[in-house]
Amino acid sequence: MSAEDLEDYETEMELALYREYRDVVGLFAYVVETERRFYLANSVDLVPRSTDGEVWFELTLTDAWVWDVYRSARFVKQVRVVTFKDVNVEELAKADLEVPET
Repeated sequence: MSAEDLEDYETEMELALYREYRDVVGLFAYVVETERRFYLANSVDLVPRSTDGEVWFELTLTDAWVWDVYRSARFVKQVRVVTFKDVNVEELAKADLEVPET
C-alpha cells in the first residue's frame, strides 16, 4: 500500500465519520469536548475535584457517541473521563418540530 493509498483511505474514513456524526447528532442533547475526544451524549455529569491544590474533572456521560475514526463501535452506554484539562459541554438546540399556525 502506497502512502497515497493510505492517505486516501484515512480521508475516506474521516468523511464516513463526519457523515455518521451528521446522521446521529439529532439524537443527542449535549456535545462534549475534552482534550482527547469529542462526544455526543444525552446525559452529562461534570464534577470538579480538587486534590492538593490541583483541580481536575470527573465527567460521566450516558447514552453517548464517540468521535473516533478508529473505533469499531462508537455508541456506548456510559463513558467516564478523568482529566486535568478543560472540558467543554454544550447543550444542543432542538429544532422546533411543530409547524406554526398561520
